[in-house]
Amino acid sequence: MEEGTSKEPTPCASNQEDYDALQWDVREGCEVRQILDRVADKWSLLVIAILESRTLRFTELRREIDGISQRMLTVTLRQLERDGLVRRTVYPVVPPRVDYALTPMGTTLHTTIRSLVTWTEEHQDRIAEARARYDAQAGVVGDLTSAGH
Repeated sequence: MEEGTSKEPTPCASNQEDYDALQWDVREGCEVRQILDRVADKWSLLVIAILESRTLRFTELRREIDGISQRMLTVTLRQLERDGLVRRTVYPVVPPRVDYALTPMGTTLHTTIRSLVTWTEEHQDRIAEARARYDAQAGVVGDLTSAGH
């Protein structure tokens, strides 16, 4: 069982009439919440983006993703494989060769990720301006993340 995953996830709503867009956000065992937690984390997003149109070995992936540890890449790939988004192929050679590629379902997710990246690129200047205004009003000096916020 992967960390942060319930043994028996439950659907968020039994039918469309009962659907509440925020329901998944408050129910820990909700399957939709678990899936969103997985695919929306920064490492998963980067792995999916990098594997968009190519197959890579573990070391090639690690080289492509600045700042990821070997352990975190291993965990991320296992989770994405478990969810059916990444395919792992092991070749019986010495030394062992393992390739990673997106599955057809993983490829469909990449389209959504591309939209998110496009939105970010289109709005990055406005976000930077908003951050500068906020920091000036709050009297914040330097990066908020260094202060533990």
